[in-house]
Amino acid sequence: MATNIPANLKYTKEHEWTLIEGDTVTVGITDFAQSALGDIVFLEVPDVGSELKSGSTFGVVESIKSVSDLYSPVSGEVVAKNSDLEGSPERINEDAYGSWLIKVKVKDSSELNNLLTAEQYQEFCNTSH
Repeated sequence: MATNIPANLKYTKEHEWTLIEGDTVTVGITDFAQSALGDIVFLEVPDVGSELKSGSTFGVVESIKSVSDLYSPVSGEVVAKNSDLEGSPERINEDAYGSWLIKVKVKDSSELNNLLTAEQYQEFCNTSH
């Protein structure tokens, strides 16, 4: 059961969190996801300037247990990536919500309506796992 779900964020069913600030969305993986993955040992995210499509994979997170694709919550251009995490991916285990992966300039703001609220994400986690 997911317990650490900040109310100010929006979520995807693929367990990414998003912080929406104007036309920029900061993306990370949820506490639920990092807990399920276990010790994260590798992270790959796209470079600044990459174009993402909502629902498509944009990177990989690897733990000692498994490899998981990362899915873009929105379509747009990567305007920043957290290079610090590539050298220290275990920081995600320490602070999932403080360890953002990428920032995306949103192309179509209507896609933000597809994201889950904290309550909806909690319910999704409770019923799907």
